[in-house]
Amino acid sequence: MGLFERTPEVSALRREVREIAVAGRVLAVTGDAGSGKTSLLAEALAPVVTGPAASHPRVVRGLCDPLATPRPLGPVGELLDQLGDGHTAPGPGAAEPGGLGGIERRLVDLVATRPTVLVVDDAQWIDAASVEVLRHLVRRIDALPALLVLSYRDTAVGLGHTLMPLLGDIARSERTTRLALPPLSLDAVREMLHGRPDAERVHRLTGGNPFFASEIARHPEEELPTTVRDAVLASATHLDHADLEILQLIAVAPDGLDDRLLPPLGIDVPVLRRLERTGLLIRTHRGVGFRHELARQSVAESVQPGVEPLLHLRLLDAFERLDSRDAAVLTHHAVAASDGPRILRYARLAAERAIEASSHTEAVAFLQLALDHLGDDPGERAERARLLESLSTEQYMVSRLPESLASISAALRLREQLDDRDGIAAAHDRRAIVEYYSARRRAAEAQADLAASAGGDGEAAASANATRAYLAYRRHDLETARGILEHEAERTGGGTTARLRRSITEAAADLVDGDLASRGLLLLHAATAIERSLDEIGTTAYSNLSALDIEQRRLREAESVLSQSIPLTIERDIPICSQWQTGMRARLHLLRGRWTASAEDASAVIADHGAPLALVWPHLVSTLLGIRRGGEAAAIGDHLDSAFALALELGESLQTLAVLAGCAERSWSTGAPDPRLDRIDEHLAAADARPGTEWAIGELLVWLDRIGMPGHSAVHVAEPHRLELEGRHDEAGDRWDDLGAPFDAAMARLHSRDAAVAIGALERLEALGADGTAARARELLAARGIRALPPRPRTSTRSNPAGLTNRQLDVARLVAHGFTNAELAERLFISPKTADHHVSAILAKLGLSSRRDIVRSARELGLG
Repeated sequence: MGLFERTPEVSALRREVREIAVAGRVLAVTGDAGSGKTSLLAEALAPVVTGPAASHPRVVRGLCDPLATPRPLGPVGELLDQLGDGHTAPGPGAAEPGGLGGIERRLVDLVATRPTVLVVDDAQWIDAASVEVLRHLVRRIDALPALLVLSYRDTAVGLGHTLMPLLGDIARSERTTRLALPPLSLDAVREMLHGRPDAERVHRLTGGNPFFASEIARHPEEELPTTVRDAVLASATHLDHADLEILQLIAVAPDGLDDRLLPPLGIDVPVLRRLERTGLLIRTHRGVGFRHELARQSVAESVQPGVEPLLHLRLLDAFERLDSRDAAVLTHHAVAASDGPRILRYARLAAERAIEASSHTEAVAFLQLALDHLGDDPGERAERARLLESLSTEQYMVSRLPESLASISAALRLREQLDDRDGIAAAHDRRAIVEYYSARRRAAEAQADLAASAGGDGEAAASANATRAYLAYRRHDLETARGILEHEAERTGGGTTARLRRSITEAAADLVDGDLASRGLLLLHAATAIERSLDEIGTTAYSNLSALDIEQRRLREAESVLSQSIPLTIERDIPICSQWQTGMRARLHLLRGRWTASAEDASAVIADHGAPLALVWPHLVSTLLGIRRGGEAAAIGDHLDSAFALALELGESLQTLAVLAGCAERSWSTGAPDPRLDRIDEHLAAADARPGTEWAIGELLVWLDRIGMPGHSAVHVAEPHRLELEGRHDEAGDRWDDLGAPFDAAMARLHSRDAAVAIGALERLEALGADGTAARARELLAARGIRALPPRPRTSTRSNPAGLTNRQLDVARLVAHGFTNAELAERLFISPKTADHHVSAILAKLGLSSRRDIVRSARELGLG
């Protein structure tokens, strides 16, 4: 039966295929179940599939199956197989050396060899790892001869759905088309039914759903069924009991039946021919399956109570006779068969494979399933503890910290019952990490101390002491941190992982003290960890290096580190580290006056419900952006309250003083006092006793001076702040310019005794888009008696370097280094035409006329 009312969509899809000769494209096809998405793709791509290979793109398909827990990298593995990849997702004991990164690079490399249409069908069932691989592809689609077609039920995808990050990237892509398939009209249904008089009733019964309407049309001799399910089952009424049972057996296999399964299941050619005459089945590259998921569901729902588990048992036995290693599918059938021992066996195996594939979300689901089916026998306590520890780690990786804490606490109780000293220490150590990322320092330190005391001289104690040293370093208690490190260096316990963690903390502590040679050591340790697939440790080294670079105002160096490390955290699927580093980049952009990019990063972390540890800077950045750009007072207050509460829980001077400086800046902007500043001497004294706090102390003292709260003193104050506190505002402004911090430079010069310098600072604030700060600055300058203030610039005429997005910053940075459009297109995986659009937008925002102007202004714009 042909398609009805889909001619425009077919034409649009074929047009998209032709466009990939110019640049890559993404096509999202949405609609309800039965709306004809798969039929549309088949019709539109038929000429491509059947045409001469030399003149048409190749078409590859990856299917997503309605398994209870998705198969990790399921659709991506199918795409790679059809593209001729030598190996797909890693199996047990053969983990991908680069995690998802290796798979992502292989997919891009294979697609780049010739024009390709990649179809991912039923993406509402996709797994998280496949989403990350496809996000990697979408970000490079401009530069590839490819069309990615994604079909999904939009009604099944809401907030928090696994597919949402990919849909967000697709929405932001300039190379995306969306086709939404509406229900059929009454006229179309009437045509489908060849003018039957009950067309109006059919349209009302089916809601214009093409699949259900076509099922009724295929049985013109039947009376109109009372339900759409009956319309499907009418196709099977001629089957005898044995054949119907085989049809139901196929229906309870969501991914269809591999041809190799047919003999073990007793399905021969005559049976298949009888079943195919129902019109419900279709043969694919996978084997035998249903023509449509709605048909499969209808037949599956017809199975009598108590029979379905028996069908799943038959499938499970057949899979085992074939020695299948598809752990996700085996788990699915074991669960449906209520076979506890096999659920446990296959869920554990599926979890291992998910971890190897960096599918941490799926790993959590499989581990929880295994735990639910592990018995309560005392002999199984050790295994339960092991599974709980693994579950806690995976929950931590996906930033589900309350659940991670509950899992490791349960594991700890079991280790105590078993009197397992090393296990007790390891559980306390893991709990310390989770507590710290939950922004509960005191609890973290208590757990780390318990781990060290329980662990004896083994690996668990070495890891615990590495954690203790790290926690001490994070609050800049370098004496305690180094004491722990020196003690550990004298011991022989502890393996490579603990030694590497200690080396990272030692180098970071030396950098706090100003030893710049330690930067190179941190980079080396990070690279070593990544090379050994110790991803969390490697990204932690990058995180601390970038944080210290930003704190000590090595802004260009920090930008270089984050440009390497953030993509790595995404590639290796470590959201807990990605959130933290993105929050740090928000602070970096803020210091460099890049308001739009800063807001993008801060909002992304907050919206992602990042780990509490990762939220301090995003909330503070959102506060300061609101103050400076003239945002809503209530939102500013909420962000500031959140940042302050988290900073107090963390008990680290750098964050606490930064938030208090934010309180002072808001008081400067509004003229209203903030009671949180009443105990300022206590916080300053605590910070002044620690090394590496001179920038945080200086920032706070300067803002206190600006709001008329002088008299606070400190030994350690960074040079630009000291210059300003001494009244040397012009020199302070010059120093801030050297560091690449335009807002701080403008604020320093705003207080210059030279009226012309102060007016120039006001103009610079307005050029930065700091409208809230500039409005307050005008009031203060007028109060000083400065009358010749320039008129406020019109938004339409103001050059606005603060308005560059993260993507535009990437392009501008390459232009500043002399890259042509073709070269930067290759570097950023976009088309030269898209690169040209970006360059034009950047010139307009900066108020510049040529690429040469960007090169000349690179240092001033912070693009060096």
